[in-house]
Amino acid sequence: MGVEAQDRDVTAARLLKSSAKNSYDPYVDIDWTAPLAEDKAYMPLERVSLYGTDLWAKLTPEQRIELSKHEIASIMSVGLWFEIVLMHLLARYVFDLDARTEHAQYAMTEIGDETRHSVMFARTADRLGVPRYGVPKVVHRAAKVFGATAAGPSMFASVLVAEETTDRLQRSMMDDDGIQPLIRSVNRIHVVEEARHVRFAKEEVLRETPKLSKAALQRHRLRTALVAFGVIDSMVDPRIYRSVGIDPRAGRAAALANPHFHETRRWMAEKIVPFLREAGLIGGRSEGIWRRAHLI
Repeated sequence: MGVEAQDRDVTAARLLKSSAKNSYDPYVDIDWTAPLAEDKAYMPLERVSLYGTDLWAKLTPEQRIELSKHEIASIMSVGLWFEIVLMHLLARYVFDLDARTEHAQYAMTEIGDETRHSVMFARTADRLGVPRYGVPKVVHRAAKVFGATAAGPSMFASVLVAEETTDRLQRSMMDDDGIQPLIRSVNRIHVVEEARHVRFAKEEVLRETPKLSKAALQRHRLRTALVAFGVIDSMVDPRIYRSVGIDPRAGRAAALANPHFHETRRWMAEKIVPFLREAGLIGGRSEGIWRRAHLI
């Protein structure tokens, strides 16, 4: 076994040990029968996409809470969808590994984690009683190609963008008494378990990116940027605005022009952007895509 393989297994062994000690079953560890609190928001109101707009000013306090419910449900639904994409990627990744290694076994363990997370997000949306939200058809189709072909540093970098942006939002809520207890419970479980996934992906990015040629680096930068744009731009399904009587097209236009929403996107990406930039996966022409997405 080479030095790199040994290094991978050392990391994986630690992550496997952590998984054994700190894993949750959403069926058991969340009280799905607890009543929802009428006076509590479902996400920080200052992070809702319309916050600070004229449309927001016209909403009653009850409507603002209702919109926060639909917006967090949309974010969770897109997160659920991306977890499924990630399971596809990890299954392909493990397919070529030696299953006896701890590195491969941790990748399989992560697939199990993501399965539970997907069920947890689906049950949450059902408990909230919201419509089915999700990504646009063009993003859904593109993800099929990405899931079947992605590999190397940009695969793991793309995973990090999706996980770290949602993690930033979830960490801000999980200990906030002003947020719905159900949402706090879901966020707490996801944050604990995703910390291992982030560690796994970051180490793969740091191992593999230095091996790229200049041309390959540009390709991986572009793929990462495109996925980042697609994921962040899809998190808020415009149909959520119907919940408070706003036309979806008008709501999306207001959100996309909203400087508060732009700042929220940058805030969500504050942890992952410096890492990817230092690793070399943000730079060159593709950096403009990150700016258009309001992630930098």
